[in-house]
Amino acid sequence: MARQAYYPVKSYLHSRHNSGENMKINDRVTVKTDGGPRRSGTVMAIEPFNEGTMYLVSLEDYPLGVWFFNEEGHPDGIFVEKGE
Repeated sequence: MARQAYYPVKSYLHSRHNSGENMKINDRVTVKTDGGPRRSGTVMAIEPFNEGTMYLVSLEDYPLGVWFFNEEGHPDGIFVEKGE
């Protein structure tokens, strides 16, 4: 069985960068969820993709984080926005 690489969480998270958007790790953000008001959280990780950017966001009910995707070029596909 092949061994999987282990990346310490702290160094992995700090090595991530934003992909042209103005959000970074530890920023306060709001997220759009189904059927309710926007919820506040904190960015824990950022993963750029060709089609957009994934954000791991810690919410009050989900402190370990939930992944949200912001699709580039589609306003309806923006789920994470910078908080105030």
